[in-house]
Amino acid sequence: MQKIAIIGGGIGGLCTAIALQRHTPHQVIVYESAAEIKNVGAGLLLAANALKALDYIGIKKEVLSVGHLQNTFAIIDQNGKIITQTNRERIAAKFDTEDNFAVHRAELHKCLMAQLKPNTLQLNSRCIEVVQTEGKVKAVITQGDQPYTISFDALIAADGIHSVVRKKYAPDSQIRYAGYTCWRGVTTNPIANYNTTSETWGKNGRFGIVPLKDGRVYWFLVMNNPTANDPAMQALNLTDLYLHFKDYHYPIPQILQATQANQFIWNDIIDLKPINQYAYNQVLLLGDAAHATTPNMGQGACQAIEDAAVLLNCIRQQPNNIAQAFTNFEQKRLKRTHAVVNNSWILGKLAQIQNPMLIALRNFCLRLVPQSFNEKQLDFIYKVEMW
Repeated sequence: MQKIAIIGGGIGGLCTAIALQRHTPHQVIVYESAAEIKNVGAGLLLAANALKALDYIGIKKEVLSVGHLQNTFAIIDQNGKIITQTNRERIAAKFDTEDNFAVHRAELHKCLMAQLKPNTLQLNSRCIEVVQTEGKVKAVITQGDQPYTISFDALIAADGIHSVVRKKYAPDSQIRYAGYTCWRGVTTNPIANYNTTSETWGKNGRFGIVPLKDGRVYWFLVMNNPTANDPAMQALNLTDLYLHFKDYHYPIPQILQATQANQFIWNDIIDLKPINQYAYNQVLLLGDAAHATTPNMGQGACQAIEDAAVLLNCIRQQPNNIAQAFTNFEQKRLKRTHAVVNNSWILGKLAQIQNPMLIALRNFCLRLVPQSFNEKQLDFIYKVEMW
């Protein structure tokens, strides 16, 4: 049995901890910098590849119980006309798993925490330094103002796009602003179609509608802006957003009108320029710490969950050589995660076109593509041997 630290208690870190606790003899401790887990955040979609990974870990049933399966995903123009769409049932039959699963991030997080062994998750515990010596990893953790050092056999950094551990081992890594900024919210609104997830692509930006469980709607809107961390964008309120999207099709204006001031959040869209190393002897980068992506393909959380499943398999194959398991993980994940990051970046540029003539041309061309061809393109994401 080896002692493994996981830095970061997000989706990737928790899924990894659950996987290792259920299927290996290793001792796992998760260190999370937040002092408490709050019931905040917005929604997310989990695609077939993430659900396959959850099944491999052994917690798919538990996760499915807290969310809502959608029948259809559609891309729509701002007048409400479908540009392209996919059908969940056909995807599910093709890849032998569920697809297009919507869940509130906070409820997924709560579900994952419930699968951990007692005392696994240590809150208010921030990692500020990592040092490898003689086959061990020493992590300096602070609780409040009190630092202490703990020694581990291995350390997994799942501490997000601003990872402290990555900054040490990959100091030249670059966080990129995508050129657009995003607002996300959750509201109760019975007028939305609860069987369809949609994105509307229009001249003022994108608007996404994701029905959640119990009659709620997760929405997001994305607007181009040349300046990162723009105070003018941060200052926009719901009235401003409504006026910007009031000419979009039903029920977009109505959803914005139904949202309360405390029900939405704002942040720029950023990613991590692909790096060429995830494994550093006894230290491994995982999830957004390794390959943060823009949300255009809905693969951020999905790739983190995949990471957990692939790492479990690698450690099962090398139970007494964690460093080799980490290296094997890197070899399996680099090409795939790079492709997701790069394809998502390109898709975002296509979706954020503002020129009316280019929008008309884009939509015309996409409508000509057969639905069967669109669904075939999902093979890259869904048809993957993760273990």
